[in-house]
Amino acid sequence: MADVTLPFSAVETAGRREAQVAWLLASPAIALMLLFIVLPTIAVIVLGFTDFELGYGGFRFVGLENYAELISDRTFRRSLWNTTVYTAIVTPVSIILGLGIALLIESEPRGRDFFRTVYFLPVASLLVAMATVWQYLFHPSIGPLNTFLALFGIPGPNWLGASSTVVYGLSIIGIWQSVGFNMVLFLAGLTAIPRELYSAAEVDGVKSSIDRFRLVTWPMLGPTTLFVTTISVINSVKVFETVKTLTEGGPNKASEMLLFTIYQEGFVFLRVGYASAMTVVFLAILVVLMILQYRFLDRQVHYT
Repeated sequence: MADVTLPFSAVETAGRREAQVAWLLASPAIALMLLFIVLPTIAVIVLGFTDFELGYGGFRFVGLENYAELISDRTFRRSLWNTTVYTAIVTPVSIILGLGIALLIESEPRGRDFFRTVYFLPVASLLVAMATVWQYLFHPSIGPLNTFLALFGIPGPNWLGASSTVVYGLSIIGIWQSVGFNMVLFLAGLTAIPRELYSAAEVDGVKSSIDRFRLVTWPMLGPTTLFVTTISVINSVKVFETVKTLTEGGPNKASEMLLFTIYQEGFVFLRVGYASAMTVVFLAILVVLMILQYRFLDRQVHYT
């Protein structure tokens, strides 16, 4: 049979039609992104250079005055430090516990669905509904946690009422919230690992479970670990509901977190321009963290 070659103009026309159809199909998603992501982000950046306050008719551009005020704002610096400490505690502990629980559930098929549900319950639970439970658990005199410490002669602190321990108390709650979600993600990653790799490793002399984890499981979990770490950092930095529900930033601003400070400035003190400047700094920190994290962890994944 003779080869049928389309003229260049026909090929070009077909390619143009495909591009038009592609843009037509993508236009709803593009419109939604512009409406709900791009435009609000631009609005926040612009408002960060103004003194706009809710309830006032006008506003003026103040340049970098809001950002200069942030540098000398003790509340902002305190909230930034508290958020850093909280993230440094919650992220690694929740990842390690999530991975450990996922490995235990994956290794024992009996009751697997039951334990998956039990460990995932904190993710589905509303913290507002659980606030009373946590207040009881952390109660300085009748709380089970301090009662348990008293058995070993350790005086229990006022977890949510003392400046020295409130961040650690909130971190325990954050770990409780995050472990179940990380466990589900790691279980998905473990399920995707081909069983043939373990058989091949056993043939090559890898007998112990520690060696199987080090040589097979951990390298194959590289992409999953990268995703879990990214989500954990974002969720930790975005902590808000525990502070709002349990401590209101107290005592003496010891539990102020970035999002709570932004909420206070924007919706309590109505300083929308100043809160927008805080939000821009918050987003910049998130972007920098994600870039550094992806560069480091992605390099580790490719290395393994």
